[in-house]
This record gives sequence, structure tokens and C-alpha cells, in this order.
Amino acid sequence: MSVCDFNSHVREKINEAEMASALLSEIDYYAELVGKRAVKSIFFGGGTPSLMSAKTVENVIGRISDKFELSKNIEITLEANPTSVEASKFAGFSAAGVNRVSLGIQALNDHDLKALGREHSVNEALEAIELSQKYFKRSNFDLIYARMGQTIDQWQSELLQAIDMANGHLSLYQLTIERGTPFYGKWKKGELIIPDEDASAEMFELTNQICAEAGYPAYEVSNYARPGDESRHNLTYWQYQDYIGVGAGAHGRITVDRQTCATEQNKKPETWLKAVRNKGHATKVMEPLDKKMMAEEMIMMGLRLTQGIGYHDFKTRIGAPIEDFIAVDQWDLLKSQGFFSEDFPDRLQLSEKGRPLLNQILGRILA
Repeated sequence: MSVCDFNSHVREKINEAEMASALLSEIDYYAELVGKRAVKSIFFGGGTPSLMSAKTVENVIGRISDKFELSKNIEITLEANPTSVEASKFAGFSAAGVNRVSLGIQALNDHDLKALGREHSVNEALEAIELSQKYFKRSNFDLIYARMGQTIDQWQSELLQAIDMANGHLSLYQLTIERGTPFYGKWKKGELIIPDEDASAEMFELTNQICAEAGYPAYEVSNYARPGDESRHNLTYWQYQDYIGVGAGAHGRITVDRQTCATEQNKKPETWLKAVRNKGHATKVMEPLDKKMMAEEMIMMGLRLTQGIGYHDFKTRIGAPIEDFIAVDQWDLLKSQGFFSEDFPDRLQLSEKGRPLLNQILGRILA
């Protein structure tokens, strides 16, 4: 089980003491609901949690420690933007108990950072990476590739630079243009040029090859790590384990009395805060999940992993075999075309050919 918080909203002023008190109230509420279970990871993410004070982070970790059993090797991650103001707070976060940081770098040249709407410079990014490795035993930073106008050679050069600076983990995401965003409108008008499908596919293959050769094999579609440095928190999602979400807009999956429920907190900070004041928590949704919903979620999350989903693990979690929830004819067809791996007969696992087509494959087998 893991605990996360925070949501992305822009406010000129916030009352941090009130927000911190509300987070503690939600932790108390969920501790009462699920009992004193073991916590193996804590993740401060969404929005910009590094704008919090180290004291707030320390208090949240302390309350979780009081209410739950913390694993001896607990992973406590904080997401941060690589601005000089935030990076300067790393010493305080480390002292508060954070032992892993994840930096939103996204690009290693100033032109592309500006095009992506990022406020930091490359120099700030490089300084933040160096500082993160000074204060935290484990760290991650992310990059986006197949960016506007990017060539395969340019991405290879940037990736090699990133690997040279990395400290055990890299998140490498292929740029996708989402409907409803400013990027989508520009792309539809032809004002935004991104690499074509063939070039993007080649970048994906190159990324996997270079990272593997450098000792950073892919363990998930977009995540690469030295063995032992995988994100334990994100593995909680992908392996379909329980996690508690506290804070504005947080989501969770918790099992109470053998029933797994999806939870969702009020998204708008003011609404969330008011609800916590009134009833001790701001849970907007507490929806019991039936077997079909759980099965589909477990398949969608588990196929993101390079190792896929163990058939035994699936049946233990869901109570029925995986074949009951997928279109077996489509599965057999895709398997014959090489999109599923047959190296491990006890697992449902995409091949390297299938992994970049995850969404399309899910659309076929879950239809």
C-alpha cells in the first residue's frame, strides 16, 4: 500500500498550515478505515509538492508512521520541478525523511524546453540533477522524446547524455498530442510537426537498446532502471496492489472487508479543504469494483510491465482465470503475429514488438 497527495492548481496564496492539517485528517480517516497495514512507499506527487515546506513533509511522514507500519526499506519519493528555488530545498526534504526525488526535466535543450512550456532552463535542470544526487540516495528524472522537429540522431545524443548523468532510474516518455490541449490545435493546423510513426517507432527501439546496453533495462513501457532501482511506488499501481490517495484530486484503490474500492478525493483545493473541515476527509467517490472492472484494470496496468502479468497472480487477485476477461480469439491472433511473448508460459506478456502498441492491443483484447 502506498500514500500520495497533491493536485495541480495555480493559486497566488495558500494557507499551508490548513492544507497540512487537512492532509493529516485524511490520513487519520483512511487509517481508521483500512486498519494498521504495512506501507512500503509514500509518494508526494501531482502539481508541485516541492513547493511545500519541509516541515509539512515531515509532519505527513510522521503521521503515516504513527498510523501504519512502515516497511524497513520504505521508499519516500517527492516530485520536483528543477527550478533553483525548489532545488535549494532538497536538504530540508532529505532531513524530513524523503529518500528519493523525481525531477520533471523533459528536455536537455532550452529551445525544446520553451516549446514544451517549461519554465526552467537546461542549466537549472543540470544543477537540480546534481543536487538531487547529493541529497538523496535514489533519484529519477524524466525526458520526453519524439518531440517537435527532433531527429533520431538528436534523441540518441540526448539519451546518451541522460544515461551518463542518471542515478539508477530514468523515465522516458514518447510525446503524445492529447485532444483538447493547445498542442493538439497547433498540430491539427500543421503548425506543429512531430516525427512520423516510423521515426517514433525507431526512437522507441533505440531507447530500449541503448538503455539495456547501459544497464538500464526497460521494466515498464516508459521506465528504465538498474536492477533494484525500479520505482516501488509505481510498481504498486502496475502490479495492481492497494494504495491510499490523500489530498485534492487524489485517487486510490483500497480493499476493505475483502471488497476493493476505487476512491477519489474532491479535485478543487477549496472544495477539498471545506469537505475535510466538515467531515474529516474529502472522499468524493468510494466505488466498489466488480470482478470485471478489477480484471480490466489489472490487465491494463500489468501489461505495461515488461514482465507482464502472472496467471497465478491474476487468479489469486481476481478469483478467476485471465481468459474469462479477454477476447481469446484476438489474443491468439495477436500472439500469432508476434505481439505477445511466449518465452514464459505462466505469464501474459507483450513482446518488444507489442509494447509500443499497448493501447491498440488493449482495445482489441478487452473489446
